[in-house]
Amino acid sequence: MMKQPQAHSELASDRVFLYSPQGNDGRDTVAVGLVDVLARRGKRVGVFQPLAPAGSNGRSSLDLLLRACADISGTAGDDSTFDRKSHRALDPNRFYLDDSLSRREIVSAFYESDSLKNADYAVILGADESPVVHPSALRVDALLTADLQSPVLLVVDGRGRSAHDIAETVKACERTVSEAGSTVLGAFVSPCVSDVQEGTRIELIDFALPIWFVPPAGFGGSSERAIESGVEAFRRGVDERQLLAALARPVDTPVTPASFQYSLMESARREKKTIVLPEGNAERVLAAADYVLGHGAADIVLLGDEARIRRHAQDADLPSLSQARVLPLDDPAMLARMVPELVSLRASKGLDEAGARKLLEDPLYYGTMLVRLGLADGMVSGAVHSTADTVRPALQIVRTRSGEGIVSGAMFMCMERHVDVYADVALLPDPTAEQLAIIAAQTARTASALGIDPVVGFLSYSTLGSGAGPDVDFVREAVAITRRKYPELKIVGPIQFDAAWSPVVGRLKAPGNPHAGHVNVFIAPDLDAGNIVYKAVERTSGATAVGPVLQGLRRPVNDLSRGSTVRDIANTIALTAIAAQGAL
Repeated sequence: MMKQPQAHSELASDRVFLYSPQGNDGRDTVAVGLVDVLARRGKRVGVFQPLAPAGSNGRSSLDLLLRACADISGTAGDDSTFDRKSHRALDPNRFYLDDSLSRREIVSAFYESDSLKNADYAVILGADESPVVHPSALRVDALLTADLQSPVLLVVDGRGRSAHDIAETVKACERTVSEAGSTVLGAFVSPCVSDVQEGTRIELIDFALPIWFVPPAGFGGSSERAIESGVEAFRRGVDERQLLAALARPVDTPVTPASFQYSLMESARREKKTIVLPEGNAERVLAAADYVLGHGAADIVLLGDEARIRRHAQDADLPSLSQARVLPLDDPAMLARMVPELVSLRASKGLDEAGARKLLEDPLYYGTMLVRLGLADGMVSGAVHSTADTVRPALQIVRTRSGEGIVSGAMFMCMERHVDVYADVALLPDPTAEQLAIIAAQTARTASALGIDPVVGFLSYSTLGSGAGPDVDFVREAVAITRRKYPELKIVGPIQFDAAWSPVVGRLKAPGNPHAGHVNVFIAPDLDAGNIVYKAVERTSGATAVGPVLQGLRRPVNDLSRGSTVRDIANTIALTAIAAQGAL
């Protein structure tokens, strides 16, 4: 089940996140009641808690919900149901040591959970009350709803609170979740005594979502009795038809850095390709190769000294690197295949056998020839070589895609709540209007392949005629060519960055335009602007840059920044593998 968000029969999604500022037994009542409703609709319900303590006293929320799933589904005798490891991701205290890395670990744990793979529907629990108070805990849970691409049901404790206080808490929770990019389907007040229900309804009269009031469940005694009490209380307080209607409401799922980076590995894994890494002696490259191999995202060919690579793998504890194939540059059988092919390709440039052998002493030429001969599906380089070093053999040997004639570079910018794409950031200093149109089409295709619905904005210092001059005319011409050649694309331009980025500014500067303020594919007029804007956004927003992806080659060869981290390199390897599948 848990691979990508999808609908199941009458439900709009196959998961829901119970978001609660308290995380106590009121939330647990809703959880067991929800399991009961879904089970009676024929759903096999799985449970997941992103942040749960490693220890268990047998009465935690996760334990109770696992018992509820077992009892309600009739699998209580199956001991594997209570293997908490497959239902939880991280201890909360560990999470806060590195929350960015931990969010990616949580996404991986969710999709790779053995328990959830056999389920139709996942009920996801927010964090429980903790003796260690983390000030950002509520925002963290909201961010995790977005990372897990899950719609949300709010659960607010009504005990000892006025109707006003309950209503304000519901509103605040809805704002926090919405700001993270997720969709709230409804809210429970649980537990709630009858004397504040009417007042709360009045306070929330303008709240456009359903509200349910669950009476106290009277948890106590055995877990079996607690489950029975929870189900009884839930049934008394919740209109099941209204709840199911809320769960059937269509939702837009955000693309966060954590979900995007997991999707790269998952997409690459579906149709495994072979990627050659010519910089096999670079430690960052080897660590990235180990990560990719460990996730099964690609087969790896390393160029370099095998003894040195194997020794480093052992010293650096890179166990998956043993799966990589290591090739030396002087293998006679391989050179016997490469040399005549390279001479044939470059004969018009005067290349002879001796010259070809000399070129193939360069690992980048050697790696590119592996791609040319079909012995590798793609290549990633640039950790220790320049962009020119990577692109030159690619243009000479792999060559450009028919009908396009140019290669451009796109950078994925992983913001907190979404992913944008910027181009050209790598290759063409001064594209023509025709070339800019091709770059836009290439980048829209790249975005679509990675699950982003492209809205293309052609950047300028003018928004839809607010300014004039040769530079604006150039962008306007590129927009006209793009509309004519690629009528299926959603396009706006010329447009200033603020009007492309912000819905508020977009409405002011381009009133009535459906795409202003919603651009996610930013096309710069030249390489200067492309580099300036993506690096400015990256450094000032804290975004994670993934790429660049080289667009327009017949087979994928991708370049790295020489400052790339291990994660950057692993992401680019995955992107290259996806491109080799034909998606890009």
